[in-house]
Amino acid sequence: MPETPVFSRAACAAPHHLAAEAGRAILEEGGNAVEAMLAMAATIAVVYPHMNGLGGDGFWLVRGPNGVVRAIEACGPAGSLATIRRYRDQGYDAIPERGPDAALTVAGAVGGWALAQDIARDLGGRLPLDLLLSDAVRHAREGVAVSPSEARYVPKELDTLHDQPGFKETFLIDGKIPKAGTLRKLPALAATLEQLGHAGLEDFYRGDIGREIAADLERAGSPVTRSDIERYRAVSRAPLSLKLSGATVYNCPPPSQGLAALIILGLYERLGAVRPETAAHYHGLIEATKRAFRIRDAVVTDFDRLRHDPASFLTPERLEAEAAAIRMDRASPYPVRPVGDGDTVWMGAIDQNGVAVSYIQSVYWEFGSGVVLPRTGLTWQNRGVAFSLDPKAVNPLEPGRRPFHTLNPAMAVLADGRVLSYGSMGGDGQPQFQAQVFTRYALYGMGVAEAVDAPRFLFGRTWGAESMTVKVEDRFESSCIAALSRMGHEVEELGGSYIDSLGHAGLLVRHPGNGRVEATHDPRSDGGPAGV
Repeated sequence: MPETPVFSRAACAAPHHLAAEAGRAILEEGGNAVEAMLAMAATIAVVYPHMNGLGGDGFWLVRGPNGVVRAIEACGPAGSLATIRRYRDQGYDAIPERGPDAALTVAGAVGGWALAQDIARDLGGRLPLDLLLSDAVRHAREGVAVSPSEARYVPKELDTLHDQPGFKETFLIDGKIPKAGTLRKLPALAATLEQLGHAGLEDFYRGDIGREIAADLERAGSPVTRSDIERYRAVSRAPLSLKLSGATVYNCPPPSQGLAALIILGLYERLGAVRPETAAHYHGLIEATKRAFRIRDAVVTDFDRLRHDPASFLTPERLEAEAAAIRMDRASPYPVRPVGDGDTVWMGAIDQNGVAVSYIQSVYWEFGSGVVLPRTGLTWQNRGVAFSLDPKAVNPLEPGRRPFHTLNPAMAVLADGRVLSYGSMGGDGQPQFQAQVFTRYALYGMGVAEAVDAPRFLFGRTWGAESMTVKVEDRFESSCIAALSRMGHEVEELGGSYIDSLGHAGLLVRHPGNGRVEATHDPRSDGGPAGV
């Protein structure tokens, strides 16, 4: 059974050890959890470039010492030239996955950093930005070893990815992804980060860096313009929340799929007493996921274009009705539909004053659009793949419209005062992995590390696998697999004990009274916890 590291004052957790160390150093300097996360967000963009970057998006939850939770929506809209007609006229039936035509949304992550920095100052943070970005600058300039995670990944549409402008020169050696441990330097990205540290984060959109980004995007043929970049600002939102019998859980509103994560927990609670790590436990979560995803797919879109109030799906009456439709002895049918892939990073931090942060940052698919901007070293996201070229769809392509997002950070406050920051990468898997970690820890009393380490499942399709099966790691009990099969679930054993496609999750817990923090990050990743 894995042991959980315990820290006396503050802690952070990340999927790469250098990002966790960057956060620890800021906490050691007296920085708050938001400042620590800013350092981690910049560092992880350098050391884990297949999963995230400054050319992507991010979502934040921040809980202050007063218990108020704030959400930051840092996702960029479609460019002003990104019209359905443009893509149809070019012969596309769908948004392309890679290349300049896939790089069709503004990158919002750095705008989220700017808004988070304001929150950090409101909470008493005084550390200068250049210090917060210093580890990221150093790693980009001096070089960092290619991570085992990056080396073992086989990106989708591999040949198309490698053909994109700037990709080979930045990420390949002799036409191949380098082996783990190979030193990689990113001098253009180092210069960008250093400029941001001196000029401020607004420079990314309305300064010298913004001008260079716009020029490179235009040269590549992206539909994102200089004015699109200049106009962008991240937005502060009220989070979605749901009161359970022993906790209040929080997540981000649309266009994040945070609604689905809360619905899963609300439905599962209403399925009655279920013993942990049994077929009933897994079946209940799978069936709750199916119903949550049906609602999500019909509801979640740009916040400013919502047709339904997301909170209306979290009322006791609605959850009771949905739960009543779940049979605990039989798997329900589920339609085959497009999958929400996504390679992402989730990170958390909690400081000595009780400020808690849950943050997720991504370029969507591994390496995003594959387009690397030469002047700034940014890899631009392909989040616009989530749009439809059908004008009647829930998420049609439209200039200025925010795309649907799988990204959703989670947070919870238990009835006894414990504060949880948790989450995972993994596209459609994110709400499912969150539910597995939360139920194991908060409902069934597993330790922090054990809840994250325990074998996982994923309902649905994932990287390179088109089957709508229940995918499981090989540490699952054979009796549980047999029972799920008898219920009608098609179970697919993935043949490994710790599978990347089943998420890189993390969990931090601050205990009331003594303020100690337990923290862990996934053994499936290259990271872990760090603290003071």
